[in-house]
Amino acid sequence: MSVVIRPRHNFFTQTSVPAGKAPLSDTSEHQVVHLWSLDEDVVVVPGDGATETVLSGRWGVQRLPVDGHGLVREALRRMELGPVNLTNVDRVPGTGGRVPTDLVLLPALRQVAHLVVRTLAMDDLVGPLLSVYPLTRNAAFTLAGRPVRRLRLVVGATLVVRTEGVVLETPASPYRVVVHRPEAFWVIGMLVRPCLPEDAVAALPLPPGVTRGVIGYLRAAGMAVPADPVRPGAAR
Repeated sequence: MSVVIRPRHNFFTQTSVPAGKAPLSDTSEHQVVHLWSLDEDVVVVPGDGATETVLSGRWGVQRLPVDGHGLVREALRRMELGPVNLTNVDRVPGTGGRVPTDLVLLPALRQVAHLVVRTLAMDDLVGPLLSVYPLTRNAAFTLAGRPVRRLRLVVGATLVVRTEGVVLETPASPYRVVVHRPEAFWVIGMLVRPCLPEDAVAALPLPPGVTRGVIGYLRAAGMAVPADPVRPGAAR
């Protein structure tokens, strides 16, 4: 089953969001969590020596230089098993002190962004909100700053029920988005028509950071786009 997003076709109604329901939590109680994993067809094998790791996937073999601390190899090992919070990967078991994650892991993972699945979750232990899967060799998932203009779902996007869940996709995007929880659907529903992100924050019974987080992932995946023409010098 698929649903095609077309202009002025609102397949989500206001009843998609529980009317009159109190917020699920305060922002101070539940925050979004950013998780990283390798696509299921990616295999990590040792490279030549201690300074290289080899990743094999749908686009062939890629050799990745790794740090002398072994942190990159440890992160990839965990990511091969499932979604990982990189803030928890700051040392290798059996080694000494902590290593700056931002300085070591992120630059390395950018080199293999087309093999990495990005997942947004809440720290309520209920499960992830959505996951973004790369579809092309040049996919490079990047979260942008908070938008100040109206956004909407990109024209031609479809919601398709597959074995892994409900998938949001469009031929123009190098990603597909698997939606795991109804909270993410509420945000998607707000973007069927042009909507300011802060209006979505105000309308939904969710912690503000969750609504903003879902919108940020949809933007980075190419599923949410500016609804109005960009004027020279205007804020994005």
